[in-house]
Amino acid sequence: MSYRKSLRLICGIAGGSTALVLAAAAAESRGYFGEKEGEPVGVWGRFGVLQAAQPAWSTAGHTPAPSGHTWDFNWDKRDPSSFSNGRKKETAAEDPSSEQDNGKPKATRNVLLIRHSQYNLSGNGDKERILTPLGREQAELTGQRLAALGLKYDVLIHSTMARATETANIISKYLPVGVELVSCDLLREGAPIEPVPPVTHWKPDAVQYHEDGARIEAAFRRYIHRADPKQKEDSYEIIVCHANVIRYFVCRALQFPPEGWLRMGLNNGSITWLTIRPSGRVALRSLGDSGFMPVDKLTRT
Repeated sequence: MSYRKSLRLICGIAGGSTALVLAAAAAESRGYFGEKEGEPVGVWGRFGVLQAAQPAWSTAGHTPAPSGHTWDFNWDKRDPSSFSNGRKKETAAEDPSSEQDNGKPKATRNVLLIRHSQYNLSGNGDKERILTPLGREQAELTGQRLAALGLKYDVLIHSTMARATETANIISKYLPVGVELVSCDLLREGAPIEPVPPVTHWKPDAVQYHEDGARIEAAFRRYIHRADPKQKEDSYEIIVCHANVIRYFVCRALQFPPEGWLRMGLNNGSITWLTIRPSGRVALRSLGDSGFMPVDKLTRT
């Protein structure tokens, strides 16, 4: 049998590194490593050549290293164990475990963050930046989607900017009667924190980050937190606001670096769903969901 046929047979049977070693033995006997046939040079003397020809792979090299950051269960400063231990007992006979249980949240909060629909970018000032005809259609589709989910909505909160207010008013037509409509200045669009990596097309002044960042952080603390211990049932709250606000909220809620907010993109009228458990755990159920809209209705302005 010829050398080439033998090598193919060996590779077909053994495979992997074993095949390479066996092939090296055959090659050495025929002087393929540069020695004459019969010279006393062993296969292991040439093993470095074979090793260099194989990809360097190890579990350590292909598994991301842990960041070392642990989950802060008291991120919203509402963990019962963080404040019940320091309370002064009213009576000596009071059971501390019972007190802590009574102060524990028992319900789950679901916060559905809606980005406003497409609006008139050329308007002079906020009052003229109202929804376009397509934007109004997008708001109708978002309202229909929220209705189709069949959830028991508790409240609809919206930014006071014209485009968010108009979007909320259209959506409210599809919600059950009695869902309260509330406006909030804290939810207005702005520059939450300087993004990393930076972008060249958008560079607010440092003072804008300073002012907007404090306001948007205040909005996060007001609306993104675990349920109050008095809340008995799970809640579903809708917040209609802006892309920058929503992206910042998501980073903060998931305890990701907040400066990464600009790495995400959100379509107009999209739905981002955060779930906040009584334990303080947070889950992102959807980010910028707009799959309920026809493709020709999708925009990101």
